[in-house]
Amino acid sequence: MSSTVELTKENFDQTVTENEFVLIDFWASWCGPCRQFAPVYEKAAEENPDLVFGKVDTEAQPELAQAFGIQSIPTLMIVRDQVAVFAQPGALPESALTDVIGQARKLDMDEVRKSIAAQEQQGE
Repeated sequence: MSSTVELTKENFDQTVTENEFVLIDFWASWCGPCRQFAPVYEKAAEENPDLVFGKVDTEAQPELAQAFGIQSIPTLMIVRDQVAVFAQPGALPESALTDVIGQARKLDMDEVRKSIAAQEQQGE
């Protein structure tokens, strides 16, 4: 039983809306670094059972990859309260992934939303 969820355009919105903390691994079967990252990601999923670990197969779900402007894979994205708080291409080593998850857990989402609102005002 895999602890990661296969995300498709059918279940993506629902998954991100219903869960306040979702990690997303954009990958493809032909991508070597993606295959190296997969067991690291699975292990993190087992160690963080309270979080949702999703995987998007960019071959099967080109619309999702396009919607997020995914240029290279693997790309890890973390979404909290429907806000992408982290996105980074490249296979992360286990220690880095653990660190990123820890940082994302500590984020004060009120502060994050405030800074987004401020950025949007500046952009107008």
